[in-house]
Amino acid sequence: MSAASAAVEVEVGGRQLKLSNMDKVLYPEAGFTKGQVIDYYTRIAPALLPHLHQRALTLKRYPNGVDDKFFYEKNCPKHRPPWVETLSVWSARNKADVNYCLIDELAGLVWVANLASLELHTSLSHARDILRPSMLVFDLDPGPPATVVECGRVAFWLREVLDDLGLQAFPKTSGSKGLQIYVPLNTPVTYNETKPFAHAMAKLLEQRHPGEVLSVMTKDLRTGKVFIDWSQNDDSKTTICVYSLRARPRPTVSTPVGWDEVQRVVDSGDPDDLVFEADDVLKRVEQDGDLFAPLNELEQSLPAPPR
Repeated sequence: MSAASAAVEVEVGGRQLKLSNMDKVLYPEAGFTKGQVIDYYTRIAPALLPHLHQRALTLKRYPNGVDDKFFYEKNCPKHRPPWVETLSVWSARNKADVNYCLIDELAGLVWVANLASLELHTSLSHARDILRPSMLVFDLDPGPPATVVECGRVAFWLREVLDDLGLQAFPKTSGSKGLQIYVPLNTPVTYNETKPFAHAMAKLLEQRHPGEVLSVMTKDLRTGKVFIDWSQNDDSKTTICVYSLRARPRPTVSTPVGWDEVQRVVDSGDPDDLVFEADDVLKRVEQDGDLFAPLNELEQSLPAPPR
């Protein structure tokens, strides 16, 4: 690669950035380059940025592509531009402050993409109020040979109980193998309330559907079942952000879907019906807008856990 192609100076939203190695292939199977990663994040930014707004961001970086080593980066890199906002958040697990990046503008998102941070992992709470989640999540993780098809069935059982409790829920693909169900709250609540609630829901569905659902992490029990990971509802945990790329063989994306689409994959039995790559997602958002917008807007109060 020539020096000319190795780095380019650009202006993004009035900020000056140097982008490097744009021709570097980060997804070898798809031939998807770093330049295409940056282009995807630039074009998806209007839908993505509201979901990053004021949330502690953990970067998952793949400097040599998805087939090579990666590392998580919680502390915002020291070589960041001076205009990248950060916030120190106390970590009880690490017994130290973590100086997270806060990405609220396009230039910051492009800078993060240029670091080959393919995956963006966010907290369920805002960084300035880290103990108060604005949503809760159920991460449906299939144990082979179960797939996202079985996750879809479990998602509808989950939705039925949530409906009975007066709570709206919104599905998205993990971008990997599973499905994630989000319940927007945006009302005063703590993880000490959301985590037991999610755990109670998982146990209830396990009791009702013991052959299909698991509420414990025990790996040797997971064959052919869907594990409902309720433990993500914790101030020390992050989940893959909506619209984030995933480090899979192809540039798949954690994609909001409609319940009708979940029904279609249950009916078809074909897991590929809920696999979306970067270009697919850009077209979906252009056509349908942000299906996850209610996560930032809808106010719902958490009821007592189901019995």
